[in-house]
Amino acid sequence: MTGVFTSQGRYVPATVIEAGPCVITQIKTRETDGYDALQVGFGGKKASRVNKPMQGHFKKSGDQCFRFVKEFSVENPAEYNVGQQLTVEMFKVGERVDVVGTSKGRGFSGVIKRHGFHRGPMTHGSRNIRRPGSVGCSAWPARIIKGKKMPGQYGNDRMTIRNLEIIDIRSDDNLILLKGAVPGSDSGLVSVNKLKF
Repeated sequence: MTGVFTSQGRYVPATVIEAGPCVITQIKTRETDGYDALQVGFGGKKASRVNKPMQGHFKKSGDQCFRFVKEFSVENPAEYNVGQQLTVEMFKVGERVDVVGTSKGRGFSGVIKRHGFHRGPMTHGSRNIRRPGSVGCSAWPARIIKGKKMPGQYGNDRMTIRNLEIIDIRSDDNLILLKGAVPGSDSGLVSVNKLKF
């Protein structure tokens, strides 16, 4: 993350995302695959590090091999061609987008860190400082209800942050600056999706 100053002199926190160039490696249509989508490759990779079936697949779209391959649904796949590059110029400044990514994994965490519980008293011999407290029911239903906030795996989840505003686009470096934060660590892989109305 970083920050930028607007033309009005206001400081805005921003996330810098390298978005492309992405290459269309395959076009899926309703007639051949049962649905309409584009398969897009991103991030170059040596051909020697790619297995032969994928090398043959990538040759149809050019000579470059890719580290990441992802599908995006489209309404009219006939508008696109295999090998076509998708760049940041498909977005506009001021447009709002959804960003999908995987949040940072925090391992097995307690209820204070995972759910924001308050801690118990630390004096008078209390031994209930970071524990969740009472969790079960009495004679009926005599079990813990599903969905109870308990300790457990925290983070490493697929998350979607909606309605992030594009502050700036730098086409020379294939960069998009978004207002606010996105899920995941530095250099994490995210997908930027246009809003669906």
